[in-house]
Amino acid sequence: MDWQLVVDSFWPLLLGGLTGTIPLALASFAIGLVLALIVALLRLSPNPVLAWIGRAYVSVIRGTPLLVQLFVIFYGMPEIGIRLDPWPSAIIAFSLNVGGYAAEVVRAAILSVPKGQWEAGWTIGMSPARSLSRIILPQAARVSVPPLSNTFISLVKDTSLASLILVTELFRKAQEIAAFSSEFMTVYLEAAFIYWMFCTVLSAGQNALEKRLDRYVAH
Repeated sequence: MDWQLVVDSFWPLLLGGLTGTIPLALASFAIGLVLALIVALLRLSPNPVLAWIGRAYVSVIRGTPLLVQLFVIFYGMPEIGIRLDPWPSAIIAFSLNVGGYAAEVVRAAILSVPKGQWEAGWTIGMSPARSLSRIILPQAARVSVPPLSNTFISLVKDTSLASLILVTELFRKAQEIAAFSSEFMTVYLEAAFIYWMFCTVLSAGQNALEKRLDRYVAH
């Protein structure tokens, strides 16, 4: 183990994570959540066409590897005249992937809210859309926090795939340093340690958020 290399490469790797991995994950997750809500509502729609569109989207996203989705967007779309830089390509691919997986989480969370809550909103004159936004979604959000947090933590690790389309993030930095130093084991183990640090901090934040939300739930 080359400890001097470990010391010298720690900050570049950490910086790659802070300026590449985390922003990429945050942007993709935020967009993915919006897509997830839309797809979940499509799946819950009484309109069979809209429900089918929602099911088809989830089936395609969950039935194909994330790496393939990433390559289709970055390498495949230029063949139909759409060329995107690495960062937008990565954000689109990760957002679509998050949307497909998180849609089922959001749908299950909405279904977990008792139907009486809908009826209560209608009783006081709320429209279905207003009942959804003011009554149903706040309750569903509490239920969905644990699985959505796990989705985000997984996304942080999955962003390493973006290195394959030349996005500068933590693992891309590790590849560059390893190629220059020829110390592949040392550098990749250090990169793994930094990923673990990120996920540990995020897990602690998840636990704190769950405890905070749990205070508002009657037992």
